[in-house]
Amino acid sequence: MTVMTTQRLIVSGRVQGVGYRDYAVRQAKALGVTGWVRNTREGRVEMLASGEEEALERFVEACRSGPPLARVDAIDARPDTEERSAKGFTKRFTA
Repeated sequence: MTVMTTQRLIVSGRVQGVGYRDYAVRQAKALGVTGWVRNTREGRVEMLASGEEEALERFVEACRSGPPLARVDAIDARPDTEERSAKGFTKRFTA
């Protein structure tokens, strides 16, 4: 049986202006994770990610590295109940 889960991630560090959102989209698509990613006005990146538990764990681990120019200081990952996207992983406007 497959366990689907949803997490909200807040990524801190040098994560804006370094291709982090595009990196997250590529990683999510490769792992079959759905949801969205956006910059925040506070200089962080926020994501809502849904998928099979193992795929979501691999996605969070990939996000800890980020693209070459990024520096991830911390990821706050918490379970979330927001309705998830049925398919795809998209970039959203800054919130």
